[in-house]
Amino acid sequence: MARVQENPVPKSESDGKLLPLLVVLFIGSGCAALIYEVVWFQLLSLVIGASSVSLGVLLGTFMGGMCLGSILLPRLISSRHHPLRVYAFMELGIGVIGVGILYAMPLIGGVYSAWAGSGPLGMFVRALVAAICLLPPTILMGATLPAIARWIETTPRGVSWLGFFYAGNIGGAVVGSVLAGFYLLRIYDVAVATSVAVTINFAVAGLSLIFAKRTPYEEHPPLELSRARARADWPVYVTIALSGMTALAAEVIWTRHLSILFGATVYTFALILAVFLMGLGIGSSAGSLAGRALKAPRVALGVCQFLLCGGIAWAAYSISEFLPYWPLDVTLDSTPWVTLQLDLIRAVWTLLPPAILWGASFPLALAAAAGAGGDPGRLVGGLYAANTVGAIVGSLGASLILVVAIGSQHAQQLLIFASAVSGLLMLGPIMLSRLRDAGFDFRKLTTAVFASLAVAGLIASVPAIPGEFVAYGRFLPTRGAGTEVIYMGEGLTASVAVTRHPSGILNYHNAGKVQASSYAPDMRLQRMLGHLVTLAPENNASFLVIGLGAGVTAGAVSIDPQAERVVIAEIEPLVPRVVSEHFGEYNFNVVDNPKVDIRIDDGRHFLLTTDETFDGITSDPLDPWVKGAAALYTEEFWALVKSHLNPGGVVTVFVQLYESTEEAVKSEVATFLEVFPNGAVFANTIDGSGYDLVLFGQADPRFTIDIGRMDRRLERPEYAQVRASLREVGLSSILDLLGTYSGQASDLSGWLEDAAINRDRNLRLQYLAGMGLNLYRADVIFRNMVAGGVRFPEQLFAGPRASLEELERIVRLRVGP
Repeated sequence: MARVQENPVPKSESDGKLLPLLVVLFIGSGCAALIYEVVWFQLLSLVIGASSVSLGVLLGTFMGGMCLGSILLPRLISSRHHPLRVYAFMELGIGVIGVGILYAMPLIGGVYSAWAGSGPLGMFVRALVAAICLLPPTILMGATLPAIARWIETTPRGVSWLGFFYAGNIGGAVVGSVLAGFYLLRIYDVAVATSVAVTINFAVAGLSLIFAKRTPYEEHPPLELSRARARADWPVYVTIALSGMTALAAEVIWTRHLSILFGATVYTFALILAVFLMGLGIGSSAGSLAGRALKAPRVALGVCQFLLCGGIAWAAYSISEFLPYWPLDVTLDSTPWVTLQLDLIRAVWTLLPPAILWGASFPLALAAAAGAGGDPGRLVGGLYAANTVGAIVGSLGASLILVVAIGSQHAQQLLIFASAVSGLLMLGPIMLSRLRDAGFDFRKLTTAVFASLAVAGLIASVPAIPGEFVAYGRFLPTRGAGTEVIYMGEGLTASVAVTRHPSGILNYHNAGKVQASSYAPDMRLQRMLGHLVTLAPENNASFLVIGLGAGVTAGAVSIDPQAERVVIAEIEPLVPRVVSEHFGEYNFNVVDNPKVDIRIDDGRHFLLTTDETFDGITSDPLDPWVKGAAALYTEEFWALVKSHLNPGGVVTVFVQLYESTEEAVKSEVATFLEVFPNGAVFANTIDGSGYDLVLFGQADPRFTIDIGRMDRRLERPEYAQVRASLREVGLSSILDLLGTYSGQASDLSGWLEDAAINRDRNLRLQYLAGMGLNLYRADVIFRNMVAGGVRFPEQLFAGPRASLEELERIVRLRVGP
């Protein structure tokens, strides 16, 4: 006997006045959901780390909760309950839990840091924390569409309204992603963003309860659905699962590539997400309209999947062979909003066609699987769950496996093949049935052969990602002429490249730009970071280096004769091998040094989960405008660093002046000095012009930089390699190194008066720095910084009187009194 299902409907579905209002409610629900997603991912990334594994855990848990909710609701909540009332209480629950997560996060973070570690146990604890935080609200989010679906009949007209609800939810998600990324978190913080989302939830719930009170609800007697019908629907579920898989896998790959082209700022990620969601919403609306009149929705769904083969190939070709070569000079003086408009055009050009087709797939699948008398809650829940399971497989498979194992070119080719398979699942049985009824048909055979050849041609047309694109990204039309790409690789978290300039300079590229090089000013900065942190403290046996890059800073640390242990925290597993092969000459073969321990983890998470302390910590992360990097510049992070310093320990950190705004630099300096109030700023200049900075902090506020001790240490025979390392970058003595001093908090107080402190709850720096992506005003920033005068800090330096007087003279010559 087949399972008996119930079919609840409104009293009169012909009265459609309420249905458009429900679409509006779903717009609000989707808006709140995306605000939460952005906020929760930001908060939880600070707790469990920003590595690809951690983000995979977060994404899988978030989408897994949506899947569970869509499956469980029709099975656990009786259809006797008014759908609008059920929907309202779910929205209320999401809002209450949203507030709870915001205030419970510090407690959760403390428990996690006490128990987390590496290996399988660490993975389990990460997953547990994500599940505790994300499953309750995401289960409710996933259940909202199946809940409201019970207000609809499973007729073509009713099912089309389900598609409109889905489209409205996506449209709200577009608004939420833009609102969170461009306004709420840029101007305010996670508390305000959460409050806005909670307010929307409560408003949606209130309106839903009002509608429920004013609208009677009835349910039809239970109807039986045949097992034959259920068996006939499995290809639809598999097809929509494959559609979800290809959509999220492609989004992961294309977001990665477009972030190289646009610059990997928080604005770029919000823009890409908004355009992708916008395409899904347009497609879902179109599919819903078409579903009302289609007599063969399975044919339409199958055709849609075959068209996706072309959509995926279009985007792959556009990103690799077309967009990077637009004749654009992004360094021309313009506002960030002009750049944003350009990026929006390029994102729409690339992402909108396939996203529309993916969006149309869901309502077409609803129409293809709908059967008169079936429970619409189960129909929507089952298809939504299948789509979400596919999305989980696609997103995690692409980010953690496919790109690393076979490269993005072959991964996209695989997605085209999967789309063709899903199309065949829909069209194949129909074609076979017609062939059996009508016999051999040469035209149908020709069509099938042509379609197969077209898919094969599309697969072959997907180009490899160019090495010069990975190296120079948005600068490709104006830079890199004559430069040879000697390595390009796609790793777990980033694509990296190594180039050789005709002059012989080697460049290490990440995030679509040079991050480290053998160029003299870059070498000087990297050596300053490493040698200051080893030469300044009295005890210098153990060190932590955050960010390997080209390995020059870590190499400078490793060659100190008294250094017994050097831990390097590097987030990208590909980097150590690349650095070892290409930059060993410049980094003293640091990767192969037996006293070096490389940990593949982000620096913040490593410090959160280790009890080890160090005599010195140096940080050389990616540019602060790179999404996630600002977490390594917050007040809470510097407090964490300070807690891991031994007595007398010191810290150094790189701060760039180029490709930044003055507001961003102020934020970096002011936040650091909040935790290290007696810290100091050292400048790396080019012919007296500002280039970048080294911030220096001490665990002990009474710490002094002893010039005599540093001199005596450097003169020892075993320090010959250190002396040579400094001379190679134009620093022939300790006085040359310390003579780069450029101020303390007392000197910079006027300049820092309006500085925004970068905290975990706002990550203000990533929004400020993102505005300076293509700006080159390093010297202007430096001159403004020292314009108030730099007094020689006698309390910071100690040593022979002659050395102190000479150092004071050097400083005055550089930056004035």
